[in-house]
Amino acid sequence: MATDMSIFMQFLRSILLPLPGVTEGMHFEYPAFYVNKKIFTNVKLAQELLAVYTTEREKWMARDSHTFFITNHYINYKYMVVRLETVSPDDLKTLLITAYRARATKKLLKEYDVMMSAG
Repeated sequence: MATDMSIFMQFLRSILLPLPGVTEGMHFEYPAFYVNKKIFTNVKLAQELLAVYTTEREKWMARDSHTFFITNHYINYKYMVVRLETVSPDDLKTLLITAYRARATKKLLKEYDVMMSAG
């Protein structure tokens, strides 16, 4: 995926902000996206990395340990780090939507399902 960070942030916003209940904010000094006041992804701009909530990190890391990995910081959390220069847009979108669905309320998931069926 292109690593021009302004293009990348536009890509993230185009996927995430239309989702029911998603807001953009900061997590410490990093841009982040929240649903139901729960963070589900944040961007490490200078390092061109994305931390994303997932319960399937072992699957992703086994598939491509260069692109998908964890640092010591994330060992005890359900997050994985994604290298932006090597992740495919389709894989990234899958991860982001899955992270959103894992953190959203049932009400927001119903809104999401209606939105997806409409369009």
